[in-house]
Amino acid sequence: METSLYGKELWNETAYFLGPKSENGSWVRAEFQAIIDQWFDWRRALFADDPSPLPPELRRRHDFLAEREILGQKVAELCDRMTGEIPKYTPRYIGHMVSETSVPALLGHFATLLHNPNNTSRDVARVSGAIEDEAISMLAEMIGFDVNEAQGHFTSGGTIANFESVWRARYRMDHFLALALVISETSGAQMDAFAAGHMGWTRYRELIEQYGFDDNVLKAASAVVGNPFAAAERITAATGQPWRGPVLLVPGNKHFSWLKAANVFGLGEEAFWPVALDSKGRLSVPALEQAIAQARADGRPVLAVVTVAGTTEAGDIDPVDRVCDRLDALRRDGIDVWHHVDAAWGGFLCSMLGGQAENVLDAGRRSALRAIRRANSVTLDPHKLGYVPYACGAFLVRDRENYANSLFAAPYIDRAAANDRWMMTLEGSRSGAGAAAVWLTGQTLTFKPDRFGDIMAGTIDSRRHFAAALADGVPMARLLEPADSNILCFSLARDSEALSESNARTLEAFKGFAGDPEFSVSKTVLGRENYGELINAHLAGYGGKADAESLVLLRCVFMNPFWRNESVRSFLMPRFIARLIAHIN
Repeated sequence: METSLYGKELWNETAYFLGPKSENGSWVRAEFQAIIDQWFDWRRALFADDPSPLPPELRRRHDFLAEREILGQKVAELCDRMTGEIPKYTPRYIGHMVSETSVPALLGHFATLLHNPNNTSRDVARVSGAIEDEAISMLAEMIGFDVNEAQGHFTSGGTIANFESVWRARYRMDHFLALALVISETSGAQMDAFAAGHMGWTRYRELIEQYGFDDNVLKAASAVVGNPFAAAERITAATGQPWRGPVLLVPGNKHFSWLKAANVFGLGEEAFWPVALDSKGRLSVPALEQAIAQARADGRPVLAVVTVAGTTEAGDIDPVDRVCDRLDALRRDGIDVWHHVDAAWGGFLCSMLGGQAENVLDAGRRSALRAIRRANSVTLDPHKLGYVPYACGAFLVRDRENYANSLFAAPYIDRAAANDRWMMTLEGSRSGAGAAAVWLTGQTLTFKPDRFGDIMAGTIDSRRHFAAALADGVPMARLLEPADSNILCFSLARDSEALSESNARTLEAFKGFAGDPEFSVSKTVLGRENYGELINAHLAGYGGKADAESLVLLRCVFMNPFWRNESVRSFLMPRFIARLIAHIN
């Protein structure tokens, strides 16, 4: 019997996955059949006295049977075509952030899909909407939010969840700026746009009570519900300097969705300010402080500061705790800046916190993950490390105040419940399948340190094992360090070799794997503009010469839970090394 990192038998976790050879196939087939049977029985029993539009004599007709036969053939054709899909379930697939889906997630997704709920409203999802509430509470508890205060909803993925944070940060800042603008125009005092944009809700309410402005007056000054160009002209006059709008501070290791957000929300790409990274590829807190100081000097409030818990490239975890400390200090000085943590990849690592599983992380990464609960908002992607089918993202905030946004009316939803989310989400129609998949995962595996957290710890341990074996078996494999989570990146370089030469070799190895059916890996390219210090540190490890503006890396994602199995490791590792050497030569 295999044991976990801490001596616990692994049967309880691996039982929740089908297995690379469908080892749990009989059980999973029975569960699928039970779901189908229950669905059929439910439909038969409901309104049992209604006449059937499909009587037996119709179902026996030749044309009816012929149509069913055609459908069966096309289903078989589709299934046959799908066998040519990338086999992401196997431990041999270590290419991208996708792997085997868990059985609870698969069953929850499937069972809900049959009922086809649209979580836009309790009008059409009275059960599925309640399941979403419960699933959001599970995720909130996992990252450390107060479940009695936290709010959120499921999205189609991390991009939309990130957009949700910008939407709310903009809603908040627009209120602050509109109020400050009206006060300035009324009193004749010069407006400080930076201070105004960060006044916070407590100060906002105090000023509203003090001045008692009519709501229509504030709406007329709003750049969101009013005319943004007119509002900009008025802010320019009130501040005495051209109004250039707020800025978005995002680390250089950001996901591409943040540049999209600057575009979609009309900020302009110029308002997207990348924050420099340190020599470990994480957000530099001194660089963040400099960016905030520059924004203050320019009279441009910070719409949001973004930190990343698990970067797309290498799984790095920013110093979320130190950023929270800095923003808390600003808040004490009356500067309340929205903080969003993009934890699309690393958020589920929070399940390790509070148990022995967290010991696979260094103290700094544990502190960073623990600080996520201090942020205004968080993005999670259950369809990544949550082992949930696509498409399923999640957006969470720590309390109701942070969930506030621009409200919209929909007169055709006239029986909307008080906890309906249709007016609170960027997306209108939303499937309930993802929420149910997370719910069933939380009800069975649970997001506790000794359960789901132990699976997460196993993925990190698998990355460590792979890294050690790779370094021993391929001397020119230069590991990118540090590796904060379960993603391993490496280049292929000889001692003192020029970066351009190692880049060429690494790229050729990737091309070899791209045509190799045995293993799937990915590559990433780190540019000097954002990763200059990390590239220099990487080259220093083997005396490499910096004659190129980017670093090409092979990238391996250890998400598959079966990589921790000793028989899998001992069988696959030497074969991977052999294939890598073959692609180098």
